[in-house]
Amino acid sequence: MKRISFPFLLFFLFPFLLTLQLHGKPYEKLPAKLRTSLNAYSFNGPLMKGEMNLDQLLEFCAANQIDAVDITAYYFPGYPEVPSDEYLYHIKQKAFLLGLEISGTGVRNDFSDPDPAKRKASVELVKKWIIAAEKLGAPVIRVFSGTADVKDLPREKVVDYMVANLKECVEFGKSHGVVVGIQNHNDFIKTADQAVEIIKRVNSDWFGLILDVGSYRTGDPYEEIARSIPYTVNWQLKENLFVNGVEQKTDLDRIMKIIQEKGYRGYIPLETLGEGDPKVKVPLFLKEIREAMQKIGE
Repeated sequence: MKRISFPFLLFFLFPFLLTLQLHGKPYEKLPAKLRTSLNAYSFNGPLMKGEMNLDQLLEFCAANQIDAVDITAYYFPGYPEVPSDEYLYHIKQKAFLLGLEISGTGVRNDFSDPDPAKRKASVELVKKWIIAAEKLGAPVIRVFSGTADVKDLPREKVVDYMVANLKECVEFGKSHGVVVGIQNHNDFIKTADQAVEIIKRVNSDWFGLILDVGSYRTGDPYEEIARSIPYTVNWQLKENLFVNGVEQKTDLDRIMKIIQEKGYRGYIPLETLGEGDPKVKVPLFLKEIREAMQKIGE
């Protein structure tokens, strides 16, 4: 019987081994790797009042050496309609020339609403903006569970129809190369367990969590964050979070240690909220984030 050499065997097995690597979760294979990003909501006031436009937002990010920008859809002119290709490509080109990546976008939707017609409208909204995200080169689109009053409905029933709507969006996203991420926003999703339940039910590599550190409001948010990271595809890194329901400053060193332990790789968009000039607040918070990143070798 002819013996097969190891190099010969490796030559034929390499494509299979590569497939395992590509389809495995990156945080299971590689150490943490982070890139900064700015969520446009940090400039919600100026953007909504017309005191700043998206071109100026991109210029601000470039001037502050931020790696990427997450441009929520409602800051594009004409939302909820998608703007012209000319405008989308203008933003894409400008970001590229400034050395910026577009790390994501997001829409306002409600998949908790018991009215099927309203949920269908949300599905169509998400689909339209998935196509826009594809054109922008944004790898992920942010959606929400919803804020409808469903206290009189069994939670399991709401999860069932929510998962069905999400699956439709995720399959559409997959066909356009866009990951769908659901944000825990202290709405229908209040805990890591609730988020993970929905993610597991959707059961797709093209679906994950937008981890909002400020929206786990009960118990220890750092434990919730640690449980969430294996399912996380993007972030909302905020100045404050809630420990046992009490708002306090985010311990960025602790967050970065958790990220390092869990091996998250990707963007960590920051979002500043509340009073104050975002042109002042964002650079200060960014400096704190970078200092914490440096402590874990980033």
